[in-house]
Amino acid sequence: MLDIAGELHRWAGQGRAFAVATVVTVGGSAPRQPGAALAVDAGGTAVGSVSGGCVEGAVYEVCREVLESGEPVLQHFGPADDDAFAVGLTCGGAIDVFVQRIAPRAEPHYAAALAGAVAGDAVAVARIVRGPAALLGRGLLVRPGGAYEGTLGDPFLDRTAAAEARALLTAGRTATAHIGADGSRCGEPVTLLVEAGVPPPRMLVFGAVDFAAALVRAGRFLGYTVTVCDARPVFATARRFPDADEVVVDWPHRYLERTPVDGRTAVCVLTHDDRFDVPLLERSLRMPVGYVGAMGSRRTHEQRLERLRATGLAEGELARLHSPIGLDLGARTPEETALSIAAEIVAHRRGGSGVPLTGGHTPIHRDEPAPAAPAAGVTTPAA
Repeated sequence: MLDIAGELHRWAGQGRAFAVATVVTVGGSAPRQPGAALAVDAGGTAVGSVSGGCVEGAVYEVCREVLESGEPVLQHFGPADDDAFAVGLTCGGAIDVFVQRIAPRAEPHYAAALAGAVAGDAVAVARIVRGPAALLGRGLLVRPGGAYEGTLGDPFLDRTAAAEARALLTAGRTATAHIGADGSRCGEPVTLLVEAGVPPPRMLVFGAVDFAAALVRAGRFLGYTVTVCDARPVFATARRFPDADEVVVDWPHRYLERTPVDGRTAVCVLTHDDRFDVPLLERSLRMPVGYVGAMGSRRTHEQRLERLRATGLAEGELARLHSPIGLDLGARTPEETALSIAAEIVAHRRGGSGVPLTGGHTPIHRDEPAPAAPAAGVTTPAA
């Protein structure tokens, strides 16, 4: 539900109950990933999406039914068959969707989770989506330090679920976890859907050059919070980079040492100046950031590697450097170059190969295996 936290927070503030359908597991070429959600209120207003259109109508009707009955359900959708009127995914994938009714005033931990997500706080929501009927739909709000609100019905189960949710929140991942209904690793199993709501990842663009302006726009388009940093105040101005979230005048390596970074941070070095590049890259490659790329020719790259080796960087650390930065798209303009850099960042973050899909045989999506189809029909109780 954190996928659509903004609208649901508004509904919660108005005291409106709603049914929310959330993708739990996906397989094959499913159009949306776990955590994608569609919600429907009592007036029939719908927000969000679970399939990009393939099964929205069917999920909408299930939401209406659950909103009235109050009974959660787990719905399976597999590939569409040759019947044009059959409900299914035309992409050939499969998804499991959990649908439950939420009354924010009676379940304040859900309302608090939505408020936190809207405020940009790191929060996780852990809900039981498979297991004993009495536990279905129960949830916890879990914060980064491990504190939690709400209950799953048993203190041992609460602590185990909170620990699972905290680990996924730290990694910034939405996923399922399987534990025992008593909080142990055995016994009657329950499946938790843990939705991690984390602030947007950061893109740090070093070098206030024309290519940087285009990369800022590409980074914002991809959902990054983008900072431009350059030691030269005449170039590093908000007027030159109106799309940046922040423009900083400072030596790049000094700024990097004092700014927060994590495993999702992308560091893009565009300066072409060893005075800036070498100390910046030395520090970047020692930090737990997600991506480090530097602009320059192959000759420049080889010379830069020698200077970085002289700083004491090991070969394993140097191997993290993407240089020349970007994928080979034949780019010429700043916009085309920004596209090639953005494409490489996405491929690195998602485990893509960077090769054309046409004629290839590798899976398009590299996520969870396809959920198993129910024994009969497409709708199952969530237990």
